[in-house]
Amino acid sequence: MPEFEFDNLDEILDESLDDLGEPPRYRVLLHNDHYTTMEFVVEILQEVFHHSRSRAEQIMLMVHRQGVGCCGEYDREIAESKVVTVTRRATEAGFPLRCTMEKI
Repeated sequence: MPEFEFDNLDEILDESLDDLGEPPRYRVLLHNDHYTTMEFVVEILQEVFHHSRSRAEQIMLMVHRQGVGCCGEYDREIAESKVVTVTRRATEAGFPLRCTMEKI
């Protein structure tokens, strides 16, 4: 049976862990349109993104005035889930509200 040298095993493990790094984060964005009501956007921000009423209103106004607003920053799977949830709820309510995500 061959003998292995484990003298540099710690160095190899440290290098492997350094290569992993932190997982990328994603911003979830709402985009303005001329049909979705402001109240519906506030409702989405409160119920899906768990913002307070006042913070939800601030984000809604940013979406309204600037055309886009950030709802939060999440890991990829969570961001994807929130985009799907918002899109589904908007479609069910008859609104064309667009929700996207972008890598930070």
